[in-house]
Amino acid sequence: MPGAPAGASGDGADARTPRLAIGAVLTALRDAFPDVTISKIRFLEAEGLVSPERTASGYRKFSRADVERLRYVLTAQRDHYLPLKVIKEHLEALDRGLPVPGAGSPPAAAPGAAASSPAPSPGPSPGPSPAPSPSQAAGPVGDGGVSGPMDADAFAAAAGLDPGQLADCVQYGLLVPDADGRHPAADLPVARAAAGLARHGIEARHLRFFRTAAEREADLVEQLLAPVLRSRAEDARDRAAAKLAELSALSVQLHRGLLEARLRGLLPS
Repeated sequence: MPGAPAGASGDGADARTPRLAIGAVLTALRDAFPDVTISKIRFLEAEGLVSPERTASGYRKFSRADVERLRYVLTAQRDHYLPLKVIKEHLEALDRGLPVPGAGSPPAAAPGAAASSPAPSPGPSPGPSPAPSPSQAAGPVGDGGVSGPMDADAFAAAAGLDPGQLADCVQYGLLVPDADGRHPAADLPVARAAAGLARHGIEARHLRFFRTAAEREADLVEQLLAPVLRSRAEDARDRAAAKLAELSALSVQLHRGLLEARLRGLLPS
């Protein structure tokens, strides 16, 4: 999750002075979030995640605290696959100076909260923790900032797979290299999960049903997103991205819940 936002220390009143037009906000966020658009910012406002002031002529004016609030939301979506409803609950809790419900690593301070408010403790809070995303469970996506395609040897080393295990993952459809035999760094979470399971004796050939289930889930999500993507509305892509993030998080939560329920009786209470 994001760290302490601007305005969490120093002159809090200045951080909350509405000075920035929406174009300036877009510029401030674009380096970290290249896909963010003005339509996305408007959508997040419509969802109640940020509340810029309006001039007499109706133009939005954002404060630095508003920008950090948007940064929090975008990071939570991108890195933690959290649905907007959950992000909104987190923000509301942080605004009241409360711990984030069920979060293992909340930000150091509430985006847009009063500067004098103490930062909530990053320790665990009561209640079940949300299901981690695949990338969280398997480790960071790449080593040394790698983001492009990697040759097989480098990819296997980064994932903790030996060449034979990598070949098995490809054979059983868990990983798909390009025409030159390279793998995208974005596939490292899958490879690392396969490597971890291999250490417990679960081989790639045993994981085919995970791939099949994921393909079926993806087909279902694609059907749900199709009407939004066909829309000619300016914010159609942003709404589809938000819905995709929410559906992905709920799918992971459902899978984890079903698996835990099935295995609950294995250990004595």
